[in-house]
Amino acid sequence: VQLQASGGGLVQSGGSLRISCAVSKSPLDHYAIGWFRQAPGKEREAVSGIMMSDGRTYYADSVKGRFTISRDKASHTAYLQMSNLKPEDTAVYYCATGFLAAWQNYSPELNSDFYWGQGTLVTVSS
Repeated sequence: VQLQASGGGLVQSGGSLRISCAVSKSPLDHYAIGWFRQAPGKEREAVSGIMMSDGRTYYADSVKGRFTISRDKASHTAYLQMSNLKPEDTAVYYCATGFLAAWQNYSPELNSDFYWGQGTLVTVSS
């Protein structure tokens, strides 16, 4: 399983950015694609995930109302539209695939429950 992330970059506070994640092959019958992020000096945290089969989603409280996740089932691709970005959103965003429940109950001990892609840096300037 390979995950290819794209997007990211530098944006001013209040701006928008979209990142995407394409999975080469689904390893699970009912899987989710989404993102985690890790800021310097902080632990990795779950951001958002979406079930490819039925579109159920997970959002961290810190991004609800600002980030929107969507998916294209045909291409096994998920998109994260990030709006009203804040400096505290600055982090390396990691693409992953796994069970949606693992986003909801995430802790670093669960990292082995996911397939991971490379990180993409999102920087929000104040």
